[in-house]
Amino acid sequence: MSNFREDALRRIRQDADFDVVVVGGGINGIGAYRDLSLQGLRVLLVERDDFASGCSAAPSRMIHGGLRYLENGEFDLVRESLMERDTLLRLAPHLVHPLPTTIPIHSIFGGLFNAAATFFGSSGKPASRGAVAIKIGLALYDFVTRKNRLLPRHEFHNNRTTRSRWPELDERVRFSATYFDAWIRQPERLALELVLDTRRDAPQAIALNYAQLNRSGDAYHLLAEEADEPLVIRTGMIVNATGAWIDETIGALGNAAKTSEPSVTGTKGSHIILANQALYEALNGHMVFFENVDNRVCILFPYLGRVLAGSTDIKVNTPGRTRCEPEERDYILDAVRTVFPNVNVAASDIVFSYSGIRPLPRSEAEFTGKISRSHLIHRVDSNPPQLCMVGGKWTTFRAFGEQLTDEVLAGIGRSRVTSTDNRPIGGGMNHPGSADLLSQQLSREFAIGKARAYHLATTYGSRAFELMTFCRSRSDDVSFSAATAMTLAEIAWLIQAEDVRHLSDLVLRRTSLAITGELDLDILDTLLAVASRELGWTADNAFAERRQVIDELQAYYGVSIEMLQDRCTAKDKAS
Repeated sequence: MSNFREDALRRIRQDADFDVVVVGGGINGIGAYRDLSLQGLRVLLVERDDFASGCSAAPSRMIHGGLRYLENGEFDLVRESLMERDTLLRLAPHLVHPLPTTIPIHSIFGGLFNAAATFFGSSGKPASRGAVAIKIGLALYDFVTRKNRLLPRHEFHNNRTTRSRWPELDERVRFSATYFDAWIRQPERLALELVLDTRRDAPQAIALNYAQLNRSGDAYHLLAEEADEPLVIRTGMIVNATGAWIDETIGALGNAAKTSEPSVTGTKGSHIILANQALYEALNGHMVFFENVDNRVCILFPYLGRVLAGSTDIKVNTPGRTRCEPEERDYILDAVRTVFPNVNVAASDIVFSYSGIRPLPRSEAEFTGKISRSHLIHRVDSNPPQLCMVGGKWTTFRAFGEQLTDEVLAGIGRSRVTSTDNRPIGGGMNHPGSADLLSQQLSREFAIGKARAYHLATTYGSRAFELMTFCRSRSDDVSFSAATAMTLAEIAWLIQAEDVRHLSDLVLRRTSLAITGELDLDILDTLLAVASRELGWTADNAFAERRQVIDELQAYYGVSIEMLQDRCTAKDKAS
């Protein structure tokens, strides 16, 4: 058991009273936990799996204003999203980066009537959008960000310019428009950094992964991995941040029956990661934001040397863990072929896939793209009361957490102590402003090569200094693969410093080895050996952890053990 976890459980045994308990360690729950804790409240965050391991690990990896929400008339949501996008660009420059985004355009006037109908309440399927409709939307986008602008204004390209920059685009494309949003390198790491920052800045608060809160009569019990017995918890407020499971949690943790009207409409979104160099080059460093043949918006952008493509948007009635099904995979591949018909794209290019359920506000909209991506706080007057965080998206987690905190503070008669709008996140603290500058500093101070320094700068930001100070005490020149700049000492630091409890935490969330397709059986066994040593696993524990990861990769991420073995074979042949 880690020193922090052991200490956290000891502190709970000594004092089981909390001002607020946050149930759900996705990005919204973590954002609320952080903001509440910084106001001096004693807060407990409980996550039944790993931090940010559910829907928060399955986004499109964009930090964006939501251009298409303008068509729904959601101007307040777009304004808030754009402000939060720019805030994250400032506060987490190591993980959130500008993303030039290009829209292929096939017509001039298409979609105008449909956009007007949508604005006045239509919930039906949209029509293809033409240059005029897109121009109006981008002009509004620029207008909202006119003050303290961080990113360039949009620009339109004629056919000649479009062809010169993206020669592989569908020949029916007549124009294009480019604007800027942002992408996030590893959303799971940003969520974790928020937890770690809170541990440092608000030591009275406690966040536990792999723990559950249960209700028995009028009492709450905390069941945590490695705890000898359930711990009694007392609180005056529950924050229900369980996403797609909000309605189930209302019933499980309240003293009233589950409401007959659900709070959440779930829609399933799946994505694929492609290793296709021709497609990567065809994008020319841009995200392509385009409409599929059914007029649903799809995305395609360069991601960590691969190409991220998505997504589907399918209504689901029952929450549960999901995967990208074969028909969704084919839908996304067909969409890619539509926008780049001359690039050969095949299912064999897929190195990873993932899926999650978006917990959107309840809606009867016929077309899932018309369901609002806004957020709201639903109060359940149980004893103690529950504040349910309904909806939201990655971009707006900070603002949503702040709004939740303000409602809690108003309810208990306390005032806000601080805001998070200028508080750097994790490795964004004391960041020099660019990865190149930071990697140069790391190279000089620790006498490491450029590739190693750049990896550290882009993955950890300024936290890389803490990591390398740890690595100085160990041999940091042992890399476990020629394809990665990671070292064995770095893995040991992740385990000790970042609440790693299972092998899957390393494979899927603390590193990008799985999502980029770098992971193979040799690397998996190397990670297992380090984790076994650092966490004191027996041979039986280690075998079970390895089996669990292999099964999870196959069941939910489209990565079979045969693929992992084939990567080893290919690596051996290349060497």
